Amino acid sequence: MSRFACLAIALAAATFSRGQDLKKDIPYANPAVERQVLDVHAPKDAKNLPVVFWIHGGGWQTGDKSSVQLKPKAFNEKGFVFVSTNYRLLPKVDMETIIRDVAKAVRWTRENIASHGGDPSRIFIMGHSAGAQLAAIVCTDDRYLKAEGVPLSCVKGCVPVDGDTFDVPAIIEVAETRWRTHGLPMATFGHRVKFGNDPAKHKDFSAVIHVAKDKGIPPFLIIHVADHPDTTAQALRLANTLKAAGIPATLYGGRETSHNRINADLGKPGDPGTTALFAFIEKSLGK
Repeated sequence: MSRFACLAIALAAATFSRGQDLKKDIPYANPAVERQVLDVHAPKDAKNLPVVFWIHGGGWQTGDKSSVQLKPKAFNEKGFVFVSTNYRLLPKVDMETIIRDVAKAVRWTRENIASHGGDPSRIFIMGHSAGAQLAAIVCTDDRYLKAEGVPLSCVKGCVPVDGDTFDVPAIIEVAETRWRTHGLPMATFGHRVKFGNDPAKHKDFSAVIHVAKDKGIPPFLIIHVADHPDTTAQALRLANTLKAAGIPATLYGGRETSHNRINADLGKPGDPGTTALFAFIEKSLGK
């Protein structure tokens, strides 16, 4: 790369940093414990902008709110406030506690985002991988947000990205059949255990179980890797369940990509998934 190209990139980065207000490690619970913090990325002088609430992946065991790649810049430039949250992790806490952490972070966002230039009545909940399951469950099982005093009506859209656990019993059956058929050992900490090692819990943590008419469930854009059989099947399962209940659901299957890349590319100019994402958001906002 030439010296002039490097200078141009540096100038662009400096310009963006001057145009963005970043607040890090804001506690969202009182009292907050480890990992109950979030970051807010807002355009300078933001006022009454729609909000993207992002949930990181990592198998519910790892990951961090800083893993947002191009998303804050892309959304800020489009006129959005971007929130990225942490949550406590397995095995220190159970799955229900993780979901409740996410709901608490949404509550903080709704109650406080106006002071960061966001509109608390226009929130989009999104997440990748494990974060996709968490996004889908809080947008379908309204008990979690209701417990925090948050109505689903403030959520204008849900975007789960390449999740494989919208129907937990189904992915357990698929995975364990595959291992058994090929004579492989079962995972010691697979989905069966992560989701509570109880069939009733497996169903209760599945977004598809909670889809119903007249709950105020928002429209969904379900992004998945088109040639991955598990995430594609789960995306179709969720989309079909939503559509049967009269809830708008759009599928986007990314081609020639991977589980990590489809997430990392969101926000990149010319990326087809990004185009689909912003088209969905504009439609959901009535633009």
